[in-house]
Amino acid sequence: MSDLPRKAVTRTAKLAALPLGFAGRATWGLGKRIGGKSAELVGRELQQRTAEQLFKVLGELKGGAMKFGQAMSVFESALPEEVAGPYRAALTKLQEAAPPMPTRTVHSVLAERLGEDWHDLFLEFEDKPAAAASIGQVHRAVWHDGREVAVKVQYPGAGEALLSDLNQLSRFARLLGPLIPGMDIKPLIAELRDRVSEELDYALEAQAQRAHAEEFADDPDVLVPAVVHQCEQVLVTEWIDGIPLSEVITDGTQEQRDRAGQLLARFLFSGPSRTGLLHADPHPGNFRLLPDDPEDAVDAEDTGGSGGKGGWRLGVLDFGTVDRLPGGLPPTIGDSLRMTLDGDAEAVYDLLREEGFVKESIELDPDAVLDYLLPIIEPAQADEFTFTRGWMRSQAARIADPRSPAHQLGKQLNLPPAYLLIHRVTLSTIGVLCQLGATVRLRDELEEWLPGFVLAEDDTLAEEDSAAGA
Repeated sequence: MSDLPRKAVTRTAKLAALPLGFAGRATWGLGKRIGGKSAELVGRELQQRTAEQLFKVLGELKGGAMKFGQAMSVFESALPEEVAGPYRAALTKLQEAAPPMPTRTVHSVLAERLGEDWHDLFLEFEDKPAAAASIGQVHRAVWHDGREVAVKVQYPGAGEALLSDLNQLSRFARLLGPLIPGMDIKPLIAELRDRVSEELDYALEAQAQRAHAEEFADDPDVLVPAVVHQCEQVLVTEWIDGIPLSEVITDGTQEQRDRAGQLLARFLFSGPSRTGLLHADPHPGNFRLLPDDPEDAVDAEDTGGSGGKGGWRLGVLDFGTVDRLPGGLPPTIGDSLRMTLDGDAEAVYDLLREEGFVKESIELDPDAVLDYLLPIIEPAQADEFTFTRGWMRSQAARIADPRSPAHQLGKQLNLPPAYLLIHRVTLSTIGVLCQLGATVRLRDELEEWLPGFVLAEDDTLAEEDSAAGA
């Protein structure tokens, strides 16, 4: 029997307690104000208590509730600082840790899946988990051939828990909305639910990780650990050390932030081109910053994380959620970005309409669409761009303000299903870059890896001939 609380009535009660708890603390806050405390002080205390309960409930439930919390955490950089501050610490905890599964449950799963003599497969096995996530937890071990490995063990009943949580959370979407003002919670939950079955399948995850590990085997910038063994509910991969990106966000040097940001952008745009797959879970817990020379690992610790004489590589974990893009990222994205930067409003509008971003029943002003898009793609205009929470908040505020033209136009645009995951991954990655405060040469990565962003020579000649003919 699993220790994961998965009975529908128990899990529903815990989730239902979230919005009820928010209401209760609002009443508590009113009482404090009547008692003489300032509204600002009470507001901070109220948000801190809400954040603590959010982590406690979502972390204990794991499953879909925790997955939802992780997804929300990458968007915190879009929030006003007075709202984001109290939630940041609690939400970022969800990127790295959660209350662990009992040892007896871990051993039970390993015995069932690897055999009663599972201990013989390892020279060492640490019962204390190194990390806990939404559907499983990771244990550090040494494989029988001497390799250090990460053993991911899926929580028993995780599938039922995920589906149950996400169904319940969708019912509470209206009440949970105030946690992230301006974000439409329901589509986020629906999209998460669509990915559940894939993430539960460790065979699919192993396949995606092997494809990435093979492609990036000799890459000087990105390290993907190899798959050592896989069976139902258990995935064994090579262990990698390094600084979790969540720690770089809170304590990293500017050098580390910039390097992590550049490599994150490189991996996002190069991955689909090189593997036909898009890593679709870009929260900071899935990335590590590690010295590109293993001998520098000690130097990095001794120098407070400077990385010794070498540089830094990006370690990438968790391939449970991927988008399959056999031809790489759709050329439409690069084409529309290039045309927008060129200021070709009519061409951009025609392309967006052709791809379904503007429905046939809708008529929009092409120049207004261009004005809507240009601020969003500002990072692609400059040779290098510094991503900040302030920039992210300004973009979110511009689009979320019901009085703004951007809000009115945005409501009329459509997101075709084929682009849904790409859109979320891109936004999430930008959110992480803003959390890092990284200065990134994004345009370099787009020119190198994004189909359509740079015109091929034949296409350039064709455009020139067309213009001459006109």
